[in-house]
Amino acid sequence: MNESQTLYRKYRPTTLAEVVGQDHIVSVIGAALKDGTTAHAYLFAGTRGIGKTSVARIIATELGTSENDIHEIDAASNRGIDDIRELREAVHALPFESEKKVYIIDEVHMLTKEAFNALLKTLEEPPTHVMFILATTELHKVPDTIVSRCETHQFRKPTQSILREHVQKLGTKEGRTIDDGAADIIALLADGSFRDGLGILQKVLSSVSGTTVSSDDVAAVTGAPTESVVNDIVTAIAQKDVGAALRHVQEAEAVSLLLDMVIERVRQIMLVRHAADLREEILNEVSDVTETLITELAGTEGAAVNSKVLAHLLSASAAMRFARHPHVVFELALIELLGEAESGTLFE
Repeated sequence: MNESQTLYRKYRPTTLAEVVGQDHIVSVIGAALKDGTTAHAYLFAGTRGIGKTSVARIIATELGTSENDIHEIDAASNRGIDDIRELREAVHALPFESEKKVYIIDEVHMLTKEAFNALLKTLEEPPTHVMFILATTELHKVPDTIVSRCETHQFRKPTQSILREHVQKLGTKEGRTIDDGAADIIALLADGSFRDGLGILQKVLSSVSGTTVSSDDVAAVTGAPTESVVNDIVTAIAQKDVGAALRHVQEAEAVSLLLDMVIERVRQIMLVRHAADLREEILNEVSDVTETLITELAGTEGAAVNSKVLAHLLSASAAMRFARHPHVVFELALIELLGEAESGTLFE
């Protein structure tokens, strides 16, 4: 499958109505487009793969700008002052076919100091036929002088729920059913990126036959932990069976992801136990097997699965980011939680 056929490109939003998870931005920009009050320069900030350049292209299209008058520049490759000087000269030329030329500069934080200074002069007094849309994953690296001359919008990282629903929706469009457990794993692996999520989904769909994709299918393709392993570890915590929990961690390949999935399962148990109004929503998002487990452990049988466990696992997750031996971090957390360690813990 060539790049033009990737799911991310195939389902890239082409209208503001199709943009997912950025309602706070869509409403403002949609109103400006309708009223004819768009800014001369926008700055879009946010993590990778969440729609910054897609929204930039939608704005250009809504303004009636043709492909010949949309100019996309990768600042990571064109970051020097000579590149920006060329841009400054080009902006004064009238559009070929449209009322406006739109310049989309991606990863703008990669520009050199001299290039930023050169760009600043153009942003201060741009020709009326030009719009700039800057995009960055690292807003703190963009000079304040640039930020102050743009209408800035902070894109939100999609939640686990939004990613899961998006994966399942597009799986359906591809003629496949992505079950809840499979969608959960893909959403976790995506780490807040629509682009990464659809890349993983594409890999799974290309590798798995049949109309339904299960969590075991995703685990087999990606090396992610299975739903059953996650549930077994949570059960071991509930039963204070340190040996069973440690065996699963020792056998895990993606131990960081495994910890994230265990944290999510414990979180679900806590919410079902303490937030009755969220019970139905949470249980509808998991498989029948996991629903049974959550229901049981949210009651008296799961007394050992509590807020202390969740807090301890979160501390272990933070520590794991800097650990050379992530398995050891998870193992130590389990040993401490299940009462086998000496007093005075690493994570307290």
